[in-house]
Amino acid sequence: MNAFIQPPAQIPFYLRWGIGFAERIARKEMLIGKLLAWYPRAAISSGVLEALIAHHEPGVDERMLNLIRLQASYAVACPFCIDMNSHAGSKLAAEEIAALRGQVSLESVSTFSPRERLAIEYTRRISQTPLKFPQPFIDQLTANFSEREIVILATTAAQVNYWARLIDALGVPPTS
Repeated sequence: MNAFIQPPAQIPFYLRWGIGFAERIARKEMLIGKLLAWYPRAAISSGVLEALIAHHEPGVDERMLNLIRLQASYAVACPFCIDMNSHAGSKLAAEEIAALRGQVSLESVSTFSPRERLAIEYTRRISQTPLKFPQPFIDQLTANFSEREIVILATTAAQVNYWARLIDALGVPPTS
């Protein structure tokens, strides 16, 4: 399967450097970066977005961030995103992956903390169309997370949604 378009024949040197850097980190071809070279401003802004993703944030640990990224990937059914975020899945139990895929209920997975369940539900809500945040859910969210933590959760889920929409819109196949 190929993307809908081909990368430009000439990619600016500064984008080639950034794409090469991303490929070394991911150990995979970054076709999306090459396609974005058609519009360098989009490539740069997308690269900045990716470079500034949340890691090791107080109150939102790496496991929760990984759960959010993987849940958003499954929620939007983006094979590329699932592939790129699957490293997080390698640290999860089979029943946790099944819950993120919607095959079993979140409540049936005893290894999820109450905050993790809430963050996963928030991610599902962020990833659906139309967005729906009933007041009882918001009350529960704000009772369990600080304002800063909610912004971290929302932007992490939204970032995966951004990539999923962009990747799907350009027909980029999974990297594996």
